[in-house]
Amino acid sequence: MPRHKSISDDQVLDALLSLMLQIGPDGLTFAAAAKACGLSAATLVQRYGKREDLVETVLLRAWDKLQAETETADEQEPLTPQGAIALLMRLMNSEAAEQNASDGLLLLREDIRNPKLRARGALWGHTLAHALGRRLARDEERALRLGWQMAAVWQGAHTWWAFVRGEDAGTAIRRALEEWVATVNAGKR
Repeated sequence: MPRHKSISDDQVLDALLSLMLQIGPDGLTFAAAAKACGLSAATLVQRYGKREDLVETVLLRAWDKLQAETETADEQEPLTPQGAIALLMRLMNSEAAEQNASDGLLLLREDIRNPKLRARGALWGHTLAHALGRRLARDEERALRLGWQMAAVWQGAHTWWAFVRGEDAGTAIRRALEEWVATVNAGKR
């Protein structure tokens, strides 16, 4: 008779994502993972196979959580340019902006290298661009183009904030998005 899992996969993967944000994917060993989640290294090997599969599974869980957060924000934010800004601001934790801009790049490196993770990230990107675009234009082609542009402005503002840091991340990134929206709206006239 199989044993019941005392700690769910979601709990394990969430604990390991927190650990990976601190030590990077290359630092995730089964010993470190066992210490972080409370299961033995042998149990983790049984559940996830080799170390590379564990890293991939943790990052797929992170993409799934971001996808769900994005879909919830898309359902709840108004279909206006200000709603697009609010949606993006919901997806970022201003208090963790420095960690996300630096340590998060290590995770992004894995996402770009691994075809399965890259495809998952691209899927989220399409979801995000669509959610933003439908708040920015009625024409589908223009909406999608503006959605991708706004996502790029958001990511770029976050990256440049990490270098400049003249004000808190939330204020700086929101201002960059508002200025971009104003520029797009001025160009429609």
